[in-house]
Amino acid sequence: MTGNKVLLDTNIVIELFKGDQRVLTFLDEQQNVFIAAAVLAELYLGAYRSGNEQKHIEQIRTFLLKCTVLSADQTTAESCAKVKTALLKKGKPIPENDIWIAATALQYNLPLYTNDKHFSEVDNIVLI
Repeated sequence: MTGNKVLLDTNIVIELFKGDQRVLTFLDEQQNVFIAAAVLAELYLGAYRSGNEQKHIEQIRTFLLKCTVLSADQTTAESCAKVKTALLKKGKPIPENDIWIAATALQYNLPLYTNDKHFSEVDNIVLI
């Protein structure tokens, strides 16, 4: 599936950093690439915990020149609560940061490019 806008999950950005040709090709076809603030936090966490902090910080900074970070706001918080409530009712909780990422995708009506199958439990989300 290709389009002109996409929200990236953390695992896709990591694959991009590793040079995954499939991810590179897909992103070359996109006009607008977005990440949620939660994804950026996860990327920084990985960098600070790595053995080569400076290299990973530079990768993040370079990547940020090519995408837009979507901040969480009141609408995101309400969407997050709705997503989490629906998942809990189903008995299918997912990690907290992923709920924020899903809420961001829903708020901005963006397809989410991810390798995590558990996002399929989120109602009305479009996954790549």
